[in-house]
Amino acid sequence: MDATQLGPEARQYSLDRMQDEVFDVVIVGGGVVGAGAALDAATRGLSVALIEQRDWAAGTSSRSSKLIHGGLRYLEQFDFDLVLEAKREQSLMLGRLCPHLVQPIPFLYPLSHYFWERLYIGTGVLIYDLLSGFKRDLPWHKHLTRKGALRVFPGLKKSALKGAIQYYDAQVDDARHTLALARTAALHGAALATSARAEEFILTGNRVTGVRVRCLESGREVTVRGHSTLNATGVWTDEVQNMAGRGRIHVRASKGIHLVVPRDRIHGDSGLILRTKKSVLFVIPWKSHWIIGTTDTDWNLDLAHPAASRRDLEYLLEQANSALGQQLRFEDIEGVYAGLRPLLRGETDETSELSRKHAVSQSVSGLITVAGGKYTTYRVMAKDAIDQVARGLEQRVPESCTDRTPLVGAPGFQAFWNRRRALAEEIGLHTSQVEHLLGRYGARIEELITLMSERPELARPLEGAPNYLAVEAFYAASHEGALHLEDVLTRRTRISIETPDRGLAAARPVANLMGEVLGWEESTRLRELAHYDARVAAERESQEQPDDHTADDARLGAPDVRLGDLSLAKVVPIRH
Repeated sequence: MDATQLGPEARQYSLDRMQDEVFDVVIVGGGVVGAGAALDAATRGLSVALIEQRDWAAGTSSRSSKLIHGGLRYLEQFDFDLVLEAKREQSLMLGRLCPHLVQPIPFLYPLSHYFWERLYIGTGVLIYDLLSGFKRDLPWHKHLTRKGALRVFPGLKKSALKGAIQYYDAQVDDARHTLALARTAALHGAALATSARAEEFILTGNRVTGVRVRCLESGREVTVRGHSTLNATGVWTDEVQNMAGRGRIHVRASKGIHLVVPRDRIHGDSGLILRTKKSVLFVIPWKSHWIIGTTDTDWNLDLAHPAASRRDLEYLLEQANSALGQQLRFEDIEGVYAGLRPLLRGETDETSELSRKHAVSQSVSGLITVAGGKYTTYRVMAKDAIDQVARGLEQRVPESCTDRTPLVGAPGFQAFWNRRRALAEEIGLHTSQVEHLLGRYGARIEELITLMSERPELARPLEGAPNYLAVEAFYAASHEGALHLEDVLTRRTRISIETPDRGLAAARPVANLMGEVLGWEESTRLRELAHYDARVAAERESQEQPDDHTADDARLGAPDVRLGDLSLAKVVPIRH
């Protein structure tokens, strides 16, 4: 069996390992930091167990703005160290670690005033570029006249436009990137399991020596023992620390909402960055769509399923329409997603002003917590956390080498990309379909090609979501650890936010393909479909509610599929 496969057999094998072995480190949390820490530890020669109560990247790590960026706005806060660190990580991902998953993307900063604004913003963007160094993966910024800006983005509102500055950042499918981290950690020997909830810590005296884990698929209890335990649970940081009695790091959740609209609703060939009263707004090209976001508001309700309210949607449309000639309407919205940023608690009440730096701390003996930060700097967070783990081990632990460890799909990617047209002819697909697969699987496209050659029907477009192929749903269950319909429709693919019906039409064929791999009976398939239908209905209802509390109540009308019976709807909201 390929070590990078995260299918059902690999998951069972990992759970057996977790029961039998004593690990150097047990990691709780399967987001980008937890998966990154598992990779960091495994590539230093440490034994690692990683547990996640739902799915890889099920929380914050699948609900970002999909950007790998330095954070241009942090320059205004004079946070040069954070921007420099993020720009270095951006360069590593573009050039070495995962070039198949991270691509350059241009942005326009529209100018509405003459002279002073161009000087002020231009100076900031110049510093932003200089922090990338002179050996760079992205083009230098450009100053554009009003006419030049409209050539790049004809959809801009012309009345207040005086010109623009174009600069470059990078884009990523965050959920697939986190998944690639998990698969690469497995390649280097980590034991990984999703649907594995940390129920309590095991204490020997006052020291945390392991975690009691429940498999949410079978009910099996597993006792996972380790010399150290790492809490990498993001917005659940405080709750997990409290399982051990106390903790030093405290996290505050900030809600960010994004809208997804079809590409033809906005006429432009670049992203936009717009200044708002509170922060900035991005309008981001996303395949055949645009992503518009984000908000930045305090959130103290359900952490697993943050809800977008009507007020959130109105705010984003208003901000975007202030810069667009053709106004967006509610009817244009095809997808909505909400995520929570885990911000370190500060003295200010404004979440937009809290630091995006991270912290690593020994919560209690044997328990280390890492929190804060931003998606782009996950690797540095992971390195710092495992450095702390290493200090508590008796053996000498090598330095981190994740800056030189390509992720699954990266080795050989460029060669496949160079011959993509020939490859399309060989397997009978359109070149654009091969490019789509390469941008999601990199050199692992070979595994999908093998499946399609054995079963030609898998090469057909997926019913209800023709931008994806049937083989992708099959592969998600066989190789990528998808256990539930929602895992495929919301994270292995983005069908849930890229189709007008939120994936309802695609759900049936996807369930059939997954069922083949996972051995679903008809009753299981119908249960999965019922859960997904309920999720979509609850999300739509929440987005009609006037405020956070009513939206949260509506969203909790659909339970998490990993809890079981739909009748539990408002009785057991998912929490750590």
